[in-house]
Amino acid sequence: MSRRFFGTDGVRGRVGEDPITPGMVMRLGYAAGRVLAAQEHDALHGERPAVLIGKDTRVSGYMLEAALQAGFTAAGVDVRLTGPMPTPGVAYLTRALRLQAGVVISASHNPYEDNGIKFFSASGTKLPDAVELAIEAAMEQPIRTVGSKQIGRSKRVDDAAGRYIEFCKSTFPTDLDLRGMRIVVDCANGASYHIAPHVFHELGADVIAIGAEPDGLNINRECGATHPETLARAVRKHRADVGVALDGDGDRLIMADSAGQIVDGDRLLYTIARYRKDNGELKGGVVGTLMTNLGTELALRQLGCEFARAKVGDRYVLEMMQEKDWQLGGETSGHILCLDKHTTGDAIVSALQVLAALHRSKRTLADYVKDCPAFPQVLINVPVGKSFKLNGQPEVQAAVRAVESELGESGRVVLRPSGTEPLIRVMVEGRDESTVRKAAERIAEAVRMVAA
Repeated sequence: MSRRFFGTDGVRGRVGEDPITPGMVMRLGYAAGRVLAAQEHDALHGERPAVLIGKDTRVSGYMLEAALQAGFTAAGVDVRLTGPMPTPGVAYLTRALRLQAGVVISASHNPYEDNGIKFFSASGTKLPDAVELAIEAAMEQPIRTVGSKQIGRSKRVDDAAGRYIEFCKSTFPTDLDLRGMRIVVDCANGASYHIAPHVFHELGADVIAIGAEPDGLNINRECGATHPETLARAVRKHRADVGVALDGDGDRLIMADSAGQIVDGDRLLYTIARYRKDNGELKGGVVGTLMTNLGTELALRQLGCEFARAKVGDRYVLEMMQEKDWQLGGETSGHILCLDKHTTGDAIVSALQVLAALHRSKRTLADYVKDCPAFPQVLINVPVGKSFKLNGQPEVQAAVRAVESELGESGRVVLRPSGTEPLIRVMVEGRDESTVRKAAERIAEAVRMVAA
């Protein structure tokens, strides 16, 4: 069965357009209630199953929250509401409260005009493809409200933020604190605005919070992990030791060193891995994606760390980590997974792992990443028709083989269709930017010619 609604990270789109309309979201809630929660009903000894719903700060979250509630309760599922809550906070609370599923209303790093719905299982992990497909199939069925006596009920989890703050703090070594450290924390005017500053402050840091005044419309607007230049300026202005930027739903992390130099997810992953490797705490290797910078891979191998690439998307990073029984993985965008600390990517928890490494080793972030070069990467998006198939295009494959032969082991080519748009993404990286750019243009032109 092909997907109609679910992408690589739940259901997402422009508010007011299918599938992000009140009617469709209500159907989604009903279908998810039937598939996710009702399957656990027998194990609950007659009690109604329950799900947790959290959201970011988009103004549309109120409307979609009400629609989801209607769908879940019509299916006979109780609802627990957290209000604004980072995505990893919903994952944690779903597990901690022993609920059947968690739901996040968020479009992550997208602008406020977009929104989305993503799900977590009872164990706090993202849903496997088979379950998402089952929910899509259930959406084709009419809504049949359970009897009045079985209708689900909703209530608010009043201490949700406090519970999650304490969880984040628990992932930081108990014999350390952040006293004497000045940290700029950019919350992207998103779901972490009332949580992240408290975590770092309660661990002893002098915190300068920015992007912490959401108004429903300013989420991710020139702030947060997608606009790290704002963080960099604030670090220099306040003469901070380090900067931490989250995205709108709190699962992506970008940092800046004391000079305001931006450190992306690849190099943060390297920092955590290097510290753990140096101290005998790294279990297995490190998982990246097809887009992880080659400089990071080579730097990790220089440390003696195994490295493997998963498909793009933190869910696929997680799957490979679980297959290999490794604890550390992540993406360039800042999704970093530390499975010994949490079941999913968590920007606050990942930042605390970096800060613990700096504190214990008495080194700066700049010191850590200087041995992890960022090779030039050129990404070209080539528009194609919706029916265009990349496989079986000999002209394109010939161009790729020629470039790979020229780059040798000091470069890499990634050619893949976009998961959300009719585009072919051409990425080439290597040591020399001019060479890389010419190579990417050569492959992109081959794609354009066969797609014309």
